[in-house]
Parts: sequence; C-alpha cells; structure tokens
Amino acid sequence: MRKFVIGMAMASTALASPALAKDDSWYIGAEFGAMLVEDTEFEINGGPDAHTINHDYGFDGGGYVGYDFGAFRLEAEVSYRQADVDSILVGTPGLPYGAGFVAPSGSYPAGGDVSALSFMLNGLLDFGPDDGLQGFVGGGVGVARTSYEVTPYSNFASSIDDSDSGLAWQVLAGVRAPLTDNVDVGLRYRYFNADSVELVDLGGNALEDSFTSHSLMGTLEYNFGAPPRRRLPRRPAAAASSAAASPPPPSAPVCETGPYIVFFNWDESAITPEAATILDNAVSAYANCGTASVMLAGHTDRSGSVTYNMGLAERRNDSVRGYLSSRGIPDGRITSEAFGESQPRVPTADGVRELQNRRVEITYGPGSGM
Repeated sequence: MRKFVIGMAMASTALASPALAKDDSWYIGAEFGAMLVEDTEFEINGGPDAHTINHDYGFDGGGYVGYDFGAFRLEAEVSYRQADVDSILVGTPGLPYGAGFVAPSGSYPAGGDVSALSFMLNGLLDFGPDDGLQGFVGGGVGVARTSYEVTPYSNFASSIDDSDSGLAWQVLAGVRAPLTDNVDVGLRYRYFNADSVELVDLGGNALEDSFTSHSLMGTLEYNFGAPPRRRLPRRPAAAASSAAASPPPPSAPVCETGPYIVFFNWDESAITPEAATILDNAVSAYANCGTASVMLAGHTDRSGSVTYNMGLAERRNDSVRGYLSSRGIPDGRITSEAFGESQPRVPTADGVRELQNRRVEITYGPGSGM
C-alpha cells in the first residue's frame, strides 16, 4: 500500500491551491448599512422630567484598517451615522422654540436629525476557516462627536442644536467569506453607545442622555497577505521502469529532469527502502544529464514547530545528498534549500501529519542549482 501511495505521489503534477494569506498581514475595509436609533430620553436640568425623541431609520458607514494576528484582529476605525428625527414627547417644563415660544408638554411631530462621528479601536476574535465562511465577535472603545438638531412642528427655529464629544464603545459581531484570494465580503452588526451626551437647548436648559444605535452593514475587505512563495517547477516524474517506454536513441540521450520525490517517515530523515529505489532511478537518469546542476528541496508536514521543521527539512536534504554522492553524482553539483512546512504538497491544518508533505524533491537541469 505504501508503495502505491508513493507511486501515485510521484505521478501527480498538480499544484496544491495556495493558502489564503490572511494571517499575519494588514487589511483595509469599508462598511455601510442601515441603522436603528433607540429613543433618546434627555433629562432636563438633572431633574425627573425628560424630553423623549423618536427617530426614523438611518444609515451607518465607515472605514477601517487592521492587522490579522491569526485568531485575533486589531483594527482602527472611523465611522459616521445619521438618522432623521421623527417626533418628540416634550416634558413638563416645555420646549423653547422660535422667538420666545415654548411648546408645552405633549407629543409633537419634529424635524432635524441626529448624527455621531466616532474614532474607535476594535479587537475581534475569529472562528472558522480562512478559506470559507468565518465568524467573528469583538468590541471597541474610543471617542464620538454626537450632534442633535431638533425642530418641533418642522418649521420653526431649532429648539435643540448642539453637540458633545465623549467616550464611546461598541459591540461587534458578523460573518465574512473570501470573494478572491485577497478580497472578503461580509455582514457586520454593531451595537454603538456614546455615553453621557450633554446638550443645551434654545432656552439654556441642560439636557443629558446616551446615544444608542443598532446597525447592520455590508463589508468589503482587502488583505495584503504576501503571495504564495514561488515553487520549484513541477514536471512529470521520471518513469520508475524503462519497460513501459521505448529507450531513447543512443545518439540523443534525454535528461529526465524530474522532480524525483522521496518520502520520509514521521519525524525521521533516514532513507527508507522505497526512497532508495526512487533515488537509484534518479542516479541512473543523471547519466544522461551531463554536468547538470542538482537541486534538493526539503519539506516537512505541519506536525512540529516552524523552527524544528526547518531543521528537519535540512537533515532530510543532507540524507539525500549523501546517498546521491555515494553513488557517483558529484557533491559540488548539488545545492539544497529547506522549506520546512511552508510549501505543503497537501494543505492541512497545523499539527496534522501528512505523508506527502514529508519529502525531498530532486530536480536536474539548467537553473536547478539556483
């Protein structure tokens, strides 16, 4: 069975799909959607009476830049939200408007709007695969500039036209999915709160309450992950036996450049009997390659640490170099490079043992030694 798996791996010429480069990279994003503002109940001069403001649906949008550490993201965000005022329930002291008029307590249609410009620092936890549907939750803290303009009857001077800056915080949750290797689309929910907004109305009365909103927004993100590292050229593997193909004409020998791929047991660098058979075929084929360069590329699976796997890949290269040199290939023609776990033949999660990733690839020909 092991010989069959190795034979199939040698015959394979397909490249594995590159992993999405989200982790350990910067990204930028934009967000926009609908917003619902909770009713605002402004305390009047710190007393028990209050004005209650009802709002229409509004919008919320912004942009952000962040860094993806893996399961955790940190981002800086600027956003702006706005909604029209629909009506106002005036408290007992009444609400000044126009030139010396006061609207007595009661419910009135109203005009104007409320808005909040915020600057936030967000922390987000991701769960789910980078190459599929991924969820996230988190929150943020920062500052917001909240402004109110309220006009009773919609045709008089504004009764409230003031703004205040202060602490703001938010809770975030949502989902995102890749549209391309670098572009994600998603949905983001935001619960936003600007604490203790203090305003003054037309009559000099002090008003205080918090601004609270709920938003559902679409998002578009671009991540700046580095493109996958250039791989060695993969060409059809040399035939394990010459019985199935006609021998090349003696006058025009053909250099079978490989790659010749040998596999290793887990956490080992010793040449197995199966690997020795493949290397013997590679040595025989080198006779038709003149003084061609030989390139060794050592790899591991993802079951160890990155540092340990780089050392293990180098030891596997050394084992193959020693075997080839002992059978007549000049050591001076051989160069090697260790890739560790960075270029899996079969993409896996971290910690997974995978036979086809524990390998050394041998390639002959011009440029192979570079």
